[in-house]
Amino acid sequence: MANSPAKNALKLPVPGRRNILITSALPYVNNVPHLGNIIGCVLSADVFARYCRLRGYNAIYICGTDEYGTATETKAMEENCSPKEICDKYHAIHRDIYKWFDISFDKFGRTSTPQQTDVCQSIFHKLMENSWLSENTMQQLYCDSCERFLADRLVEGTCPTLDCNYESARGDQCEKCGKLLNPTELKDPKCKVCQTTPRIRNTDHLFLELPLLRDKLEEYINNMSVAGSWSQNAIQATHAWLKEGLKPRCITRDLKWGVPVPHEEYKDKVFYVWFDAPIGYISITACYTTDWEKWWKNPENVELYQFMGKDNVPFHTVMFPSTLLGTGEKWTMMKTISVTEYLNYESGKFSKSKGTGVFGNDAKDTKIPVEVWRYYLLTNRPEASDTLFMWADLQAKLNSELLNNLGNFINRVLSFIAKPPGAGYDSVIPDAPDAESHQLTKSLAEKVGKLVDQYLEAMEKVKLKQGLKTAMNISSEGNAYLQESQFWKLYKEDPSSCAIVMKTSVGLVYLLASLLEPFMPSFSVEVLRQLNIAPETHLSFCDEKGETEKAKKPWDFLPSGHKIGKPGPLFKELKDEDVEFFRVKFAGSQADRKVKAEADEKKIAEQLKRTKITGIAKEQQSKPARSSKSKASETEISISKLDIRVGLIKKVEKHPDADSLYVEEIDVGEDSTRTVVSGLVKYIPLEEMQNRKVCVLCNLKPATMRGIKSHAMVLAASSEDHSKVELVDPPESAAVGERVSFPGYSGEADGVLNAKSKVWEKVQADLHTDAERVACYKDVPFTTSAGVCKVLSVASGAIR
Repeated sequence: MANSPAKNALKLPVPGRRNILITSALPYVNNVPHLGNIIGCVLSADVFARYCRLRGYNAIYICGTDEYGTATETKAMEENCSPKEICDKYHAIHRDIYKWFDISFDKFGRTSTPQQTDVCQSIFHKLMENSWLSENTMQQLYCDSCERFLADRLVEGTCPTLDCNYESARGDQCEKCGKLLNPTELKDPKCKVCQTTPRIRNTDHLFLELPLLRDKLEEYINNMSVAGSWSQNAIQATHAWLKEGLKPRCITRDLKWGVPVPHEEYKDKVFYVWFDAPIGYISITACYTTDWEKWWKNPENVELYQFMGKDNVPFHTVMFPSTLLGTGEKWTMMKTISVTEYLNYESGKFSKSKGTGVFGNDAKDTKIPVEVWRYYLLTNRPEASDTLFMWADLQAKLNSELLNNLGNFINRVLSFIAKPPGAGYDSVIPDAPDAESHQLTKSLAEKVGKLVDQYLEAMEKVKLKQGLKTAMNISSEGNAYLQESQFWKLYKEDPSSCAIVMKTSVGLVYLLASLLEPFMPSFSVEVLRQLNIAPETHLSFCDEKGETEKAKKPWDFLPSGHKIGKPGPLFKELKDEDVEFFRVKFAGSQADRKVKAEADEKKIAEQLKRTKITGIAKEQQSKPARSSKSKASETEISISKLDIRVGLIKKVEKHPDADSLYVEEIDVGEDSTRTVVSGLVKYIPLEEMQNRKVCVLCNLKPATMRGIKSHAMVLAASSEDHSKVELVDPPESAAVGERVSFPGYSGEADGVLNAKSKVWEKVQADLHTDAERVACYKDVPFTTSAGVCKVLSVASGAIR
């Protein structure tokens, strides 16, 4: 173990070390990334970047938002704002989602920067000087209604490819079959803005002469695809493109939002996004360091690894390399490309445009921990073929693999060590001499050594799913080792053997935290905490030279005498009802879900309105006279039926699925806090809810509100017109958990009440505030040992 290097320290290539430059495809800035985007690009690259750092390689990870082009202009029109405002908005959304997913960029930038303009225009000038560009007139679709040439993404129509005929193909590429298109090839094209049929007009553009660069390109592909062990899907997609025949490719567009073309005859045009976007890797590195050329013009000392989905392959294996080769400069060319197929959702495709599936912000809102999301996506990484996201599968992997395998092993080991003397080791790692002579331990060490070698082989070849599976096999071996050793018996019968088993097992815990850190960094941080190891410690399973021999001696990872921290559960079970809730919640598109959420909130608001106290009071007044028997039973109903206590709000946040609701964790004097859902967002600011004492009705029957079960009710008072709502405040010095009393009324709280019960309705009808703002039942004040309970300003109002 060693201290980690400073996280924000600027890194440059170091002679004699392995210098690795990692990029993931730049996510387009006009929408929220879904899980398919995240696993296909940023998450996969992050795992490899973390692995490289774990091994001690000098690695940087560069990414950012792709901000120029038609899609941004289109989104800006939809949202009635400028392209710059759209980019600012969605860049922040992407940044925050990736931060939550623990993506460890060295630089997460954007392409709408001066550096992007400088690098793009510099490359353009080199291509012009070297005569790799040509001018040509092309036919482009023009919308008379919008009075503009239509960029590719502003046109939709039917794909012309035989046996495809996808009716929503874009002007640049068919989303279904993946074929790159020109807008004029579409059948029955329509303008996306106004839905009219555009006409063809001539316009002059600049082209990159790919056919003239073919020899240079094929030499690069043939050499590097072998040296860099390109994934099979990348090789297939590249050769399919070459086989079809390279054609001159247009690099300019009739747009305003983009890098201006530095040519007098084309000054009103910008660079086409396919030309401009890959250059973003370079310009974002230039934002990271002014010495960016040490990374990008240093092929002898830098290895470039690039991660993307399969629809991006031709841009990275054909077009971007051709662009760099055409400059005649000594660029760091891509060595290894890692490509994913599609991750599909339940019964269909993830789709940003249609809003189908689970998106990055959705994952956060589920409250399922980030390490679980990362684990599931990576075990399901579509490396060789499309894979399917299914809620039931996520549940199975969490409950059986993370909870019952990994979490169970670590908890068994640490909990046993933490037991007091006579039952365990009082949290101190025991000494274990002669571990190598212990046959069961020696056998385990051999298995673990082989698994570590397999892990390294998989990770070096960027077979991330295999690497993760191998690491988890070590946990399985650990569980089998514990079971076979019967350590709980050894503790009394053979203490020295028990010490060997425990010291070896706690070493495996550290090894697992190291091997799994690239996949689940937050998990590893928590394991370090439970091991009582500083979180800034650099995890490692190899020595200073990168050798992994010490992994074959797990008993040596942690020293005897080291005191561990407090063990605790690492994972929480995902129940069937949770799975069903998420499946229903994320059915359909985001737009459909938004409409449903708004309808549900409106329904809740109407229900709350119908149960206002004034309404109930009027209802009581309008009821016909009842029999004496009825009246007799009514007199038995009193405030003593209710368990109202002083509570302290320990934590409060907005409900993830309802804008009008808070979710509070309230201490009411019990062993654990109660979760309470309250419709107070419109009336009381979040900051005024924090760490506040309140009156809590504790024996109300639990009720589920938009997927979260509420186990009590916070009492509040409202003005007669319900325009003002305030909390009922106990005195500041009132004890948490103290029961609110009513002089003249005695008795214990009786049973669990339903919110609609006659008892609650009757008592509720008599709850109010008096002229001095004291909370009362009839005219008797809410009383605690520290005084009466009040509200701030609502007088003579109703309490609910």
